[in-house]
Amino acid sequence: MTSAEISRIIRRQALEVAHRAGLGHPGGDLSCADILAVLFAEVLQFEIQDPEWPGRDRFILSKGHASIAYYSALAAVGLLEPGKLNSFGLFGSHLSGHPAVTKLAVVEASTGPLGHGLPVGVGMALGSVLGSNRFNCYVLAGDGELQEGSNWEAAMFAAHRRLDNLVLIIDRNQLQHGGPTEEICSLGDIGAKMKSFGWFVKEVDGHDHQELRIAMSHAERCARPYCIIANTIKGKGVSFMEGRAEWHHRIPDTHELPLALSEIEAQQDA
Repeated sequence: MTSAEISRIIRRQALEVAHRAGLGHPGGDLSCADILAVLFAEVLQFEIQDPEWPGRDRFILSKGHASIAYYSALAAVGLLEPGKLNSFGLFGSHLSGHPAVTKLAVVEASTGPLGHGLPVGVGMALGSVLGSNRFNCYVLAGDGELQEGSNWEAAMFAAHRRLDNLVLIIDRNQLQHGGPTEEICSLGDIGAKMKSFGWFVKEVDGHDHQELRIAMSHAERCARPYCIIANTIKGKGVSFMEGRAEWHHRIPDTHELPLALSEIEAQQDA
């Protein structure tokens, strides 16, 4: 399955599953759909028949509220039974509102409280360097969660240890719960900040699969931690959701859902 096909699947399911469950974060699911699609279709090394293969790449969804997009990507590549998506949010389901290692074996780290994913990823990457198992660790973070100081401690340590197997991808949609990131707590020039900590930085269009593909391939040749700033649009793919902060956690109703799905299908046919 191609990355383009996976991104469309993620967008459809982000809306359908959230609508059915009555909970979710569709705006952020849609903004990171293309990033997840390229990662799972073309970048991450894993074994479908052996999900816990020691040599697999590690992926951490630090912005854990985008769990539907993550579960959809897992299902699209065969790491999760697609039918299980119907259980999202139900009592006792393995598919909780935020990914949990205690409920799903393919999840590498439980996330939800923001700012935890990068520190955990740094630990995993360091463990790989110190041990006999060589793998890459990819962390997908939201831009709003960079307001958490734990990220900057982790960034400093990763650069100090020159963790060349660590890739941080920032979903830079410039919106968080409550409004624009720059109005709530300005992040300024994220690229300049990461460079000052000793990271290599690449800025791309987070909806352009080719740009994402090239940026991720360059990470393999970088001798230090690698940061990709993916400029995205919250609610990407649905006109009445794009760039609107309320869709961080608002759920499409019975009138909005078919309109949103029709827009996604129209893009597929174009």
